[in-house]
Amino acid sequence: MKSIDIGGNKTREAIRATALSKVYPNGTVALRDVSVGINPNDFCVIIGLSGAGKSTLLRCMNRLVRPTSGQIALFGEDVTCVNGSHLRQVRRRVGMIFQQFNLVRRLTVMDNVLVGRLRFNASPMKRGLSMLRLFSRQEKEFAFDCLQQVGIADLAYRRADALSGGQQQRVAIARALAQEPEVFLADEPIASLDPRSSETVMQILSKIHEEKGIPVLVNLHHIDFAQRYGKRILGMSKGELIFDGTARDLNPEAVSRIYGDKAEEALEELSAA
Repeated sequence: MKSIDIGGNKTREAIRATALSKVYPNGTVALRDVSVGINPNDFCVIIGLSGAGKSTLLRCMNRLVRPTSGQIALFGEDVTCVNGSHLRQVRRRVGMIFQQFNLVRRLTVMDNVLVGRLRFNASPMKRGLSMLRLFSRQEKEFAFDCLQQVGIADLAYRRADALSGGQQQRVAIARALAQEPEVFLADEPIASLDPRSSETVMQILSKIHEEKGIPVLVNLHHIDFAQRYGKRILGMSKGELIFDGTARDLNPEAVSRIYGDKAEEALEELSAA
């Protein structure tokens, strides 16, 4: 993977998107010339309406989606066009959390974390053994520690499909932690959760960011959570990045630009926070 030099020095940004565009085969323009850098000390929240391009931006950043044009850099390395083993390396370095958890529901909590870890880190032989759920004591201890960090070690041997939505999302975070990632991306991680579970998940992500020094980038529909947890807030509309500031900068004018004719609902949510 190629390094990108800016002014003769390698950039220290965690992720840099440059002139990023994405047009899907059906003609939908999801991203329009988006340029943004995510710093190592960022806890960054992206807000905007459904279809604004938030999910596509995150999926380009960990290369689940290949951009139509532009460039993605991960800690200074150009990852825009990587594939094969290089692409697996990129995805190992970027922990990804999804709205729908993406767990293997028939497996235990522990096995979900272990399989997630070995998917990126293990040799082909170890990955084969993982299919038989033959893990070493060291691997199990590591997975258990990840579960302790998200507060559900007591559920390690429960099946994933026996858990609540909030508990399943915490398993998904533990699985991402087990990758030992350098960046955390979370795509609407609280969209399907009740308010109490949503608060817990956001607190865990904030704790991971503060204690491990890992940059976190989260897509949220909930503007009140964005204002409370985001050190930095990005606003997107119709595939364009139109706001980049702090929670204090998120005034009614900025909200109106981001949410358009839905701004009144967003402002009510913000005032109630």
